[in-house]
Amino acid sequence: MRKTTLILLLFLISTLTFGQTKTEDDLIKAVIENAYIGGIHNGGSIDEIRKGFHPTFKMLSLENNDISPLSLEDWIIRIENGRKQNAGNPTAKAECEYLSITTSGNAATVVLNLFKNKKKIFTDHMILYKFSEGWRIVSKAYYRVPR
Repeated sequence: MRKTTLILLLFLISTLTFGQTKTEDDLIKAVIENAYIGGIHNGGSIDEIRKGFHPTFKMLSLENNDISPLSLEDWIIRIENGRKQNAGNPTAKAECEYLSITTSGNAATVVLNLFKNKKKIFTDHMILYKFSEGWRIVSKAYYRVPR
């Protein structure tokens, strides 16, 4: 009896200490940080971007009192062209500050500030859905801080 109790106690302690499960917020942050911050803003791989963004993703930009949507593939083309033009020129690493993460079942919204050189450049509003493969970004609206 003592041996069984001891084994069970050790298992519980190791599970609590080492095997902590990730929360939905942790999983959402991982997608944002790998695909968006790391992938798009910090020169990460296009494959990592595609893993975190759903193929039907749309970025919505407010221009001249009208909405201009941009697809993921069109955004990736812009990113690749920008990387070619800036090859060899190091850029400041982006960092983010989460303002809110709200989940409701399989839907989530994330509001974050994006910084480069400690200067805020965007406030992003992202929408994610949880698919069978995990959380993916499906839409983004943003505010660009005036320079």
